[in-house]
Parts: sequence; structure tokens; C-alpha cells
Amino acid sequence: MAKKKPAKKSKELKAKHKNEERIILRTGEALVEGEPAYSAAEPEVVIGELDGPVGYAIANLIGDQVKGHTKVFAILNSDVQIRPTTLMVSKVTVKSSKYTNILMGTVQAAIAHGVLDAVRAGDLPKKKVNDLGIIVSVWLDPSIVDEPSVDFELLFRTNREATAKAIGKAMRNEPSIDWLLDNQDKVQHYFHQLAIEGKLE
Repeated sequence: MAKKKPAKKSKELKAKHKNEERIILRTGEALVEGEPAYSAAEPEVVIGELDGPVGYAIANLIGDQVKGHTKVFAILNSDVQIRPTTLMVSKVTVKSSKYTNILMGTVQAAIAHGVLDAVRAGDLPKKKVNDLGIIVSVWLDPSIVDEPSVDFELLFRTNREATAKAIGKAMRNEPSIDWLLDNQDKVQHYFHQLAIEGKLE
């Protein structure tokens, strides 16, 4: 007597397994401070499949350039785009060539290295780098244009570390809801506290 082939069950298990591996959309944020203050980095990241909402957002953003908020891919250097596909979006309206050169130079390189650091650390699965996309919302202190001597090595380190940190937090879903509920009344928003104390400029 011939054995029945569990084809349907096998397909269902494969589909379920594939669905469990999908990273639809993860978010993360990190702050790495430095001295001088202009060197602080505070990226926000969105991570997800290229055939999902994150991929669609990347395609829309790269095709919808706006003066002062140019979107570019993270690269190690011209002609060397990194994986996963990573799109940089400035939080600040760019108004000067000096700011542009720093953003599209030191900071762009730092973000590229930070993403690769996250792959190397295992936070981003290496087997999925061609399927994932990342949007990085970048903070570069506008006061940097008034600095007579910028420490570019420090700026590179803070942005590299902050990028990798934000990605790691996103992929681990940190902070967890339990931590947030336990610490809700212990964490004070820095600028809100300054406002209460009358120190906000």
C-alpha cells in the first residue's frame, strides 16, 4: 500500500517558517554623546524587508528629493554601497556646503561602518542583507558649521557607534515594554526638564 505524501502539510510548514523569518518593520533609536557637544549622534532607524513597507518607503524617498533634505545611500566610498541597503535622511534642513560636506562625508561613512558592524555583531542576519532595507534619520548638530576646528575622527566614532547601537536595539525590540512600564516615572526627558527649570534656551 502506497504511503500518502504530506505535501500540503509540508508546504504549510515552509510558508509558516518563511513568514516567521520575515522582518516586517523594526524601529530603534540611540544616543551617543561626545565632547564637544556637536559630536553627539542620535540616529533613528527603521528596518524591514525590501518587499514590504520599508522597501516601498526607501523607493519613494530616493525618488522624491527635496531641497535641503537630500536622501542618499550609505556608502563606504563612491562606488561602494553597503548592504543592507541603507538610506540616510537628514533631520536638519541643509543650508550650507560645509554642513553638506560633513554630512555626506564623515557622517555618511560612519553610518555605513555602523551598519556593517551590526551585521558583524549578528544583530542584522547576514543571510538576509540583500532582503532588508534601513532608513536612518540622521542628526548632525547645525552648530558644527561654526566650529573652527572639527574633530572628524570623534564625529566618525560617535555616529558609527550610535548607528550600530540603534540597529541592535531595533532588532532586539529594546527597550522592552516591561522595562518601559517599570521605569516610566524614573526617566525624565532632558529638554522637558530644562524647560521646567527655566534653563531652556
